[in-house]
Order: sequence, then C-alpha cells, then structure tokens
Amino acid sequence: NSIWVSTDHDEIEKVAKQFGAQVHRRSPEVSQDSSTSLEAIREFLNHHHEVDIVGNIQATSPCLHPSDLIKVAELIQKEGFDSVFSVVRRHQFRWSEVKKGENKMTEPQNLNPAKRYRRQDWPGELYENGSFYFAKRHLIEKGYLQGGKMAYYEMRAEHSVDIDIDIDWPIAEQRVLSFGYFGKEPLKEVKLLVCSIDGCLTNGRIYVTEDQKEMVSYDYRDIVGINLLKKRGIQVRLISERDCSKTLSAMQLGCIAEVSATNKLQVLENWQKEMALSWKEIAYLGNEESDVECLKKAGMSGVPADACAVAQKAAVYICKSNGGCGAVREFAEHIFLLLEKVNSSRKQ
Repeated sequence: NSIWVSTDHDEIEKVAKQFGAQVHRRSPEVSQDSSTSLEAIREFLNHHHEVDIVGNIQATSPCLHPSDLIKVAELIQKEGFDSVFSVVRRHQFRWSEVKKGENKMTEPQNLNPAKRYRRQDWPGELYENGSFYFAKRHLIEKGYLQGGKMAYYEMRAEHSVDIDIDIDWPIAEQRVLSFGYFGKEPLKEVKLLVCSIDGCLTNGRIYVTEDQKEMVSYDYRDIVGINLLKKRGIQVRLISERDCSKTLSAMQLGCIAEVSATNKLQVLENWQKEMALSWKEIAYLGNEESDVECLKKAGMSGVPADACAVAQKAAVYICKSNGGCGAVREFAEHIFLLLEKVNSSRKQ
C-alpha cells in the first residue's frame, strides 16, 4: 500500500523521493552502527498507526524481484500467516567445528561419509538468506520479525544475493546484470559508447619533451576493448576538452572524435539525434566534472577508479581500473554483460 525508505541521510532521502518513495527520517537513536532493522521498524510503526503489515526489504539483496514480494504479501493477507521470511536452498555438507586446542575430531552434521552421495542428487537444506522479512504489527510490537503462524518463501538461487563483505560486491554486480530486475520497460542494447579521452582512454598525464612535443600514454587493453565493441556493432566515439587531434591520429583508432569541446553535453545530444538513439542505447565513460551531465543522461554510465568525486557520484558503474590503465576495456566488459541480459530477456 505504501513504499517507504528509512534513512537519516539527506542524499538518500532526495533519491528515494525522486523514485516515488516516501521517507521516514530515522532518529539518531536507531541510526547507530549497532542499530538493528527491528529497532528502525518499531520506531516507524510508532509514527504510522495505519500500517498493519510491514515488508522489510534488505538493501544488501539487490536481485529481489517484485513478483516474489507480491506472492509473500498474499501469504499474509489471504492465507493468514503472521510472518513470512526468505530462504534459499543450498547443497552444502556441514561438519562440526573443532576449535584450536581441542583434542577431538570433527563430526559430519548432515551426511553419512560411508554413504556419501552427489550433492546434485541431494535435495539440500533451506537457509535464511536475509532478503526480506514480512510480519504483522502485533509481532513487531512484541519485538519479533518472525513468529506466530510462520512460513518461509523459497527464492531462486540466482536471485539470492547477499552483500556481507567487500568481496561480495563484484559478485553481486555480475548477478544483478544477469538476473536482476530492470523494471517493466524493455532493456535496450547499447549502440554507442562515448568515451572521454583525457583521464579515461589516457591517464590524463601529458609528457613534454625537450623540443616541446607532447606525449601521452595509453593501455593496449583499452584499444582491444574498443575493437571488441566495434565487432559487436557498437559505435565508439571520443570526446575531449582540449585539441588532441595529433594524439588521436597517432593512435589510429578509427573513431569519430570531437576535440576542443566546450560543451560535452551538447556534443552528446547532437550525436544522439544524428544516430536517432534513445538515451538507454548510449553508454558514457567520463572522469571529470565536465562529464557529469553526460553521465546522468546516458543509459549506462561509468567512470575510472580515479575519477573525481562528483563524476563518481553521477555514474552507475565505477571501474576498478584507473584511467589509461584498462578502464575502457573493463567498461566494455560491463556493456557486454548488459547485452547478455538483453538477449536473455528476449529469449524469455
């Protein structure tokens, strides 16, 4: 009936409202590092007596689909459950822990080693995955998210993604591209990549020789990335605020380029109209404040790891590579993953 974002952060509030959510401003007491979700939900209910059922969706599970939430809501509203939580089926053999210094052997927990079977032939076990918790008000007011007449909802394994520690993040990014929910609007293929030259294709440094000739360096992996994009039918165009015509000529990339561009957004809009593309069909890789508006407009936006703070804030994807050190190739791989997602959606 209503969608709320609970936060104590101004920027999160702004973005939440832009996407149509209502915002509950958390108090400092439930905004500590040690605060629990339950504490925040109970505070919310104290301010919203009209709410009878709460579906707590965890931000660390980015592959959640609306269809799952609709089915769970129906379990409570139509089938009379007091609480429903998400689980995933795992095929992992468990053994007892032997702590350091203990003089004992480990024991099997859910298998018989003498009759060990293949994991794919075993039905597996259900594990709580932390994706969501639905509960009625009376349970939450007593201090429970799970209780009363309980039910679990088994999520598909590919949708069960939990970001716990830093190394989970890149795995989650790949999963979201392959299995994430992208809204009702059909995905579009990227048909144009526009790349800022200085700081993306090159590392932004200019070397000057004694006879006053300028030199720049680039990573051959990025050239390979551009060629791979072209082979996939994606045009690559380059843009720069300075006149680097000689540099481009020397690199022999065969890409249309706009140099001495005082207004990058205007150039991008001209190319968009010329090619008759929607913004969702355009990818943009930038790194400076002058790229921000282009990053916001493009359907897919990225920046190198060493891009300025405002550019990073405007981009959807932040590369792990620095500018001039493989960032273009990395962003190209990101585009290829999206194309796989588009193709998969079409087959479905």
